[in-house]
Amino acid sequence: MDERNEKPKTTKYTGINKLFRLDFLQTLLDKWYDGTFTDFFDDWKWIFSFSKKYKGIIVFYTVFGLVGSTLSLGSAWLSKILINIIVEKQTENLWLLVFAAVFSLVFSLVIGSVLSRIGLKISIYVNNDIQSEIFGKIIDAEWKELNKYPNGDLLNRFGSDTGTVAGNAIGWIPRIIISLYSFAATFWLLFKTDPNMAWIALGSAPVLLIMSRFIMRKMREYKKRILELNSAMTSFEVDTFYNFDMIKSFGVSGTTEKKLKRWQGKYRDYNLDYNKFEIKANIGVSLLQAAVSALAFGYCLWRLWSGQILYGDMAFFLQQRSALSSRFNLIVGTVPGMVSSAISAHRIRELVDLPKEKHDPESRKKLAALAGKGLTVKMNDVSFSYDGEKTVYEHGCFEAKPGEIVAVLGPSGEGKTTMLRLLLGLIHPSEGSVTISDSEGNEVPMNADLRPFFSYVPQGNSIMAGTIADNMRLVDEDATDEQIIEALKTACAWEFVSRHPDGINGRVGERGQGLSEGQAQRIAIARAVLRDAPIILLDEATSALDTETEKRVLENILYNSPEKTCIVSTHRKSILRHCKRVYFIQNKQAQEFNMRPVEEIPEEDD
Repeated sequence: MDERNEKPKTTKYTGINKLFRLDFLQTLLDKWYDGTFTDFFDDWKWIFSFSKKYKGIIVFYTVFGLVGSTLSLGSAWLSKILINIIVEKQTENLWLLVFAAVFSLVFSLVIGSVLSRIGLKISIYVNNDIQSEIFGKIIDAEWKELNKYPNGDLLNRFGSDTGTVAGNAIGWIPRIIISLYSFAATFWLLFKTDPNMAWIALGSAPVLLIMSRFIMRKMREYKKRILELNSAMTSFEVDTFYNFDMIKSFGVSGTTEKKLKRWQGKYRDYNLDYNKFEIKANIGVSLLQAAVSALAFGYCLWRLWSGQILYGDMAFFLQQRSALSSRFNLIVGTVPGMVSSAISAHRIRELVDLPKEKHDPESRKKLAALAGKGLTVKMNDVSFSYDGEKTVYEHGCFEAKPGEIVAVLGPSGEGKTTMLRLLLGLIHPSEGSVTISDSEGNEVPMNADLRPFFSYVPQGNSIMAGTIADNMRLVDEDATDEQIIEALKTACAWEFVSRHPDGINGRVGERGQGLSEGQAQRIAIARAVLRDAPIILLDEATSALDTETEKRVLENILYNSPEKTCIVSTHRKSILRHCKRVYFIQNKQAQEFNMRPVEEIPEEDD
């Protein structure tokens, strides 16, 4: 892991933004310069596409917000009158005003609570809508295109970016309307009462905003770096605990501890720097706010001293001056929120617009009737490359028929797993074809809708956190306990699962924690058996099994389902004695070693 203490990236401000130094404004300017400004509107058009079904709620939310803002101003005005009545000892209409003030306050609280509840519900609904669409698009995207994105990036787009968009998809319109109305109404009310106080309140708002924006920008930079350091520390800790056996075996615990201390030192130093800046910033903002408040307070005292206003007027002025600044900040704050949402929407749309997999529902129907009698899978004169440059296959051919165990061997990196991906239709040949045919010779090209005819056991640990039964029912959610146990027996897994106190309901951790590698492989094979598909693909799926268990598993599979087509990618010669045919992949070709002694098959270069 890279331990260099890199400085956080700084934004280069251009044009008029050299004066304001606002990140969101620079983002818009950059889009204008590079000709992608229209993307901003396209992204927001996409965001609003999720708002159509909630039009009525948006109107309701907006109206309630406007009523709530009006009542809030009315409550403040009534409070001013009440204070004046009490100070001046006026009793006329006192109880009516008290009732009106209490009613206005309670009603405002009710409206605020309702709006908060509605806002949360809408945000959740939209977030779920967007995530559902994205999840479906991700699942249906071309494998090769999707794998250009790291898993962490996909999770961030699916989680964080979706949350950002959902938070603004519905609430932005009501929020800007309510904020503009509240700002205008507050200024108008102040201006009608005292124009000078209105201008003092309005003039102080931009000053405080510019000051706070500068501070917030620096704080974001500090916070971003702290989060990066925290993520790096977390990754280091996860890697350390995940590889704990290796660390102890090499006797490098001391070295690992030193690395942790270095990370902690960086995290401590940067946090202390952040705290120092935060203290200075708080002092600066507090002094500025105190100066503005002193100006407004002095003006109110002068008017109060000269008898031009009463105590209630003074309290009202000071309260609404602060409210005007807050509402001004809310209005201005919607712009960076819009920019942030557009950026997140663009990142999401990149996933949504990925090329989709090939589908052909009719081809599945065509084979379904005779699939129980077995299916043949073929590669016909296939050429393929991942990046258009490095060719993996040139005119490669392959065939596996029902009742056969066909082995695929070859040096590491020569294309064994690529062949299985081609057979599954996860990737597609640039030349040639991959087809499936039934016992009557009906042949169809491979596509995503034919995958139900496959059971696949990939390389590595594919066990998920949960119970053993949960893992098994991933491929058949309606499977009975008896069916699960039978599949476990076929994969020679029942012998250790049965010894667990909870049997198939025994829990396993992430990545099969609590199971040995061999046990995890046998459960994965049992899951493929439970799928009961005509074609079984085993990608190094027996590498952790001893030769006797490997033999029993393969014999069980064909004994229980003699019509199945079984394709095994392996580097172990022991498995070849159970295979009817063998393909060796080398030099971009798949050469069949049919009915030849095992000893003549080249060894894999590990």
